Amino acid sequence: MRIAFAGTPEFAATALRALIDGGFEVVLVLTQPDRPAGRGMKLQPSAVKQVALAHGIPVDQPEKLRTSEQQAALRAAAPDVLVVAAYGLILPQAVLDIPRIGCLNIHASLLPRWRGAAPIHRAIEAGDAETGITIMKMDAGLDTGDMLLRQAVPIPPDATTATLHDTLAALGGEMIVDAICRLAIKSLEAEPQPAEGVTYAHKIDKAEARLDWRRPAVELARQVRAFDPFPGAVAEFDGRTFKLWQATAVDATGTPGTILRADADGLLIACGAGALNVTQLQQPGGRRVPAAAFLQGFALTSGQQLALPTAD
Repeated sequence: MRIAFAGTPEFAATALRALIDGGFEVVLVLTQPDRPAGRGMKLQPSAVKQVALAHGIPVDQPEKLRTSEQQAALRAAAPDVLVVAAYGLILPQAVLDIPRIGCLNIHASLLPRWRGAAPIHRAIEAGDAETGITIMKMDAGLDTGDMLLRQAVPIPPDATTATLHDTLAALGGEMIVDAICRLAIKSLEAEPQPAEGVTYAHKIDKAEARLDWRRPAVELARQVRAFDPFPGAVAEFDGRTFKLWQATAVDATGTPGTILRADADGLLIACGAGALNVTQLQQPGGRRVPAAAFLQGFALTSGQQLALPTAD
């Protein structure tokens, strides 16, 4: 089976490696154009492009896929199947119609829950007990296509988006290989998504990073884990911002945003219900460090008040 692949970040690169290691014929890779990154803001190829080039697979990087010219490389490749994973571009119907068998998407949630751009973040933020991978046949809607395979995994209580990402990426690679194999022998049946339970995982906005201490500590602890590694949970004191990377909810009371304790055991901050004990933090331009090291360079003491977000 001739396979084309469309994806951009490491999540997609893991699936591409799985297909290559499985011996499938990947005839073309679509990925987003190189973007500036790093301190020097030099153009950097996507994780998917790096894998493709390392294996001698042709790469096309259109800005969009709206015109015949932008779709030309995919048409010329004449794929039987287009596998899509975290590509970052909307595929118009004309593109969905190109592969002989169709387009398969690797989605990091148990559809129809968490359709959209940030399913891993939103599952952790919401306190879901489980998530998973859905392999679906794509249609013109936003993650609305019929499901081909679906497998759940538990969300550990200390999971971050980074750690859960790696688990789901590996599972997605295994499942897409299984799906392609079963498609080849016509042993895979599509199942429409249920109408109940639809939620949307909207793209993460940096403005969401600011913690609102009036919310319950359990919710803020989930937010810290959900926003690791991006964009990082943010707090502010006296006009200075810092990031919080590890935190747990504990039983304590105080005015929301008040520092109840600041020592080697953590920065304990009162919330709307309970308190947040933060054990790993980061100063602007610094690196993640334990609370004791952070407090040596960012003076915070009990009784001080962290800023509360204001309405826009």
